[in-house]
Amino acid sequence: MALNPRPPMVRPSRRITAKCENGGKAVEEPNCVSKVATGQEEEVAVEIEPKTGVSFPFKLDDGKQLGCVGLGKKSMLGMGIKIYGFGIYADNEKLRELLKLKIGKAPAKPTKEMYQLVIDSDVEMMVRLVIVFSSLTMNMVRKNFDEGLGASIKKLTGGKKNEALANKVMGQAPDDINLTSGSVIEISRLPGNILQTKVIGEVVSNVESELLCRAYVNMYLGDDPFDKDAKEKFGMSLLSLF
Repeated sequence: MALNPRPPMVRPSRRITAKCENGGKAVEEPNCVSKVATGQEEEVAVEIEPKTGVSFPFKLDDGKQLGCVGLGKKSMLGMGIKIYGFGIYADNEKLRELLKLKIGKAPAKPTKEMYQLVIDSDVEMMVRLVIVFSSLTMNMVRKNFDEGLGASIKKLTGGKKNEALANKVMGQAPDDINLTSGSVIEISRLPGNILQTKVIGEVVSNVESELLCRAYVNMYLGDDPFDKDAKEKFGMSLLSLF
């Protein structure tokens, strides 16, 4: 597994060396991307989400690169509870082609047009969520996603609800999935406007819907994002592609 660091001018990185000892199985650890048993030490470049301590590799095996990291939280009893750290990955070559075709020259700062291009495109993207709230249940995850996606769909359709579509993302995920701190959920926009959801490595849904794909990315890059700082970092990452 070759993971290559991104240029330091984009964002400071932290290098972590993972020593291989576990017979070939990848293992998530608090301050390490993974251990891969090749019998040799392997250095990987990661970014640490500062509020959760979760680490995200700069580059995945399929070539997608990290655009930003952020925090997902929920208000409970008047307090903002940290639920998960997230990293947004994308096919940067496709994004570069899109930006140069539609915008041409790099603007001075990230613009709404840039974010909207990404939201409306079919460029492959993946959001990796790493759970940090130990009391999280699958039912809580399902409710949160249904509400978030439902609101995003409503914004994109001028106020029209589509709860049935929003519910398809997590609707088939069994309630008995055991979510613990460190559990990973990955939601990907795939070719053909397919939104795929994996929970702890298992595919729980593949939904073909352009609207659903746009609504999901909109939750992170739209006018009311989950994490404004993460959106701004992703925008700076887009600027670097010019």
